[in-house]
Amino acid sequence: MSASRTSRRIFASVLAAGTLLGAAALPAAAADGHHGRAPHSDVVIGKVQYNSPGRDDRSNRSLNAEWVEVRNNGRKAVDLNGFTLTAGDGTRYRFHHLRLEGHSAVKVHSGMGRDSMHDVYQDRHNYVWDNHRDTATLRTDRGRVLDTAMWGHERQGGHRGGHPHH
Repeated sequence: MSASRTSRRIFASVLAAGTLLGAAALPAAAADGHHGRAPHSDVVIGKVQYNSPGRDDRSNRSLNAEWVEVRNNGRKAVDLNGFTLTAGDGTRYRFHHLRLEGHSAVKVHSGMGRDSMHDVYQDRHNYVWDNHRDTATLRTDRGRVLDTAMWGHERQGGHRGGHPHH
């Protein structure tokens, strides 16, 4: 084999290895990032009602009209125990003893109430989600980011449900 042919094969092998390494690193970076969905996650943020309809009077009714939907798009049930839903200001809700069945959803309300399979409550006396600009981040019990939803940020399409800000 000639030296130039050997050099080309080595170069091609190094180039291919670099491409594979770069492709393997990309999903890991996306999973740790704060934008969009982690690869292969069936549990995601669905609709977001960040602006409670009506007056913001901090009544329990108004607080509970503010919610984030967590959806399981997979067929298998997922134990959400220890998963967290965090607002941009660091306000965090931790799921306790909730098994989310396949192809179902649960709404995480800001106010007080009785938890069920379809609705859980943060038992707060203040609004969690900013009406104008915020980010909701869903993490596993080990802290891996599964999904984020953003609204009011400078990019178009950041709105994920709810009412637009006034």
